[in-house]
Amino acid sequence: MKANVKVIEHPLVKHKLSLLRQKERSTNSFRTLISEISMLLAYEVTHDLPLIYEEIETPLAKMRAPLLEGKKIVLINILRAGSGMVEGMLRILPSARIGHIGLYRDPETLGAVEYYFKLPGEMADRDVILVDPMLATGNSAIAAVERVKTASPRSLKFVCILAAPEGLANFHESHPDVPVYTAAIDERLDEHGYILPGLGDAGDRLFGTK
Repeated sequence: MKANVKVIEHPLVKHKLSLLRQKERSTNSFRTLISEISMLLAYEVTHDLPLIYEEIETPLAKMRAPLLEGKKIVLINILRAGSGMVEGMLRILPSARIGHIGLYRDPETLGAVEYYFKLPGEMADRDVILVDPMLATGNSAIAAVERVKTASPRSLKFVCILAAPEGLANFHESHPDVPVYTAAIDERLDEHGYILPGLGDAGDRLFGTK
């Protein structure tokens, strides 16, 4: 199950995640921490982006300098909770293009139901980072990846803040080729499909709709 999963072990990520889990966190504090963790995850997730070398001129001399190759990265937000992660990632990827996928979880089946889908144009030469704070059952992530794959991006990664073992197994049964980056893998899902010990409902805590 963990063959294509990368747990980000950075001490700052671990510390901020512990703060994020605390139930007494205000909406503002929760938002800030989601953004900060996402920025740190983006740094780790982009470590293997391809580079090209071009001639530039510094105030003192000309040189061949490394620059990112290809079209701008696309950050795809699984609505609504993914919005907070995109905000943080844009701090270090300010020129990234943004896509949106609207999904909600059917309370009876726990399956994903799509209600919105919009991506930038010319996806074939772009690297995609698909984000959602929680990989619980994995059904929403599976559905989102299926839709993104129809655009044939150059590469595709899924990034979350918390993952459940059941969700990871489910996700990679459908998409073994897509790497998952996460800040932590928690113990299990409860009978309602929520991650334990988790951090509650990320969307409700992010937007104050508890």
